[in-house]
Amino acid sequence: MDKLLEKAGTLIEALPYIQAFNKKIVVVKYGGSAMLDENLKKKVIQDIVLLKLVGMQPVIVHGGGKEISKWLEKVNIEPHFVNGLRFTDDATMEVVEMVLNKVNKELVQMIGELGMKAVGISGKDGSLLHCHKKEVDGEDIGLVGEVSEVNPDIIFDLLEKDFLPVICPVGFDKEYTSYNVNADDAACAVAKALKAEKLAFLTDV
Repeated sequence: MDKLLEKAGTLIEALPYIQAFNKKIVVVKYGGSAMLDENLKKKVIQDIVLLKLVGMQPVIVHGGGKEISKWLEKVNIEPHFVNGLRFTDDATMEVVEMVLNKVNKELVQMIGELGMKAVGISGKDGSLLHCHKKEVDGEDIGLVGEVSEVNPDIIFDLLEKDFLPVICPVGFDKEYTSYNVNADDAACAVAKALKAEKLAFLTDV
């Protein structure tokens, strides 16, 4: 009985926030070690699905840096760092896209298993993320992009049809060259373009 009263109290306490955020867009950046532990991953996805169930409109932007590092090691690509940042050459970019798309579909599947409709896209889909080459302190770090423009139409379309968008941070430039985009930067740019009510970072970074 005490537990039921405690749950009821929690719901009553949360009610004003649920009402205030009803139909509001909340962008969640998900990455770091929070993606490595399977039990933690399930709990995070459950929480995001709960946001959707109580009437909010969550949008996930995810990273995958640690998973990328693991796969680069598997395919014997030696990492090269410039000012502490990984240099992304063509071979590395190929692995980045493969791994991010793999992570993307795993998250979509987990959301689906909880009875929620999700669609996984990259920044290339619907011309979502337009980029230009990023430099750090004048140093070339390869195919790493900085978001110059966001076309949020595809996200609005998905939200309108009651899907939960799951975005991996890969974009392209005017010449359609693919770029790896820092997930934090991508989440900020997407949140701004969507005029999101909140931007939440779930990461250990």
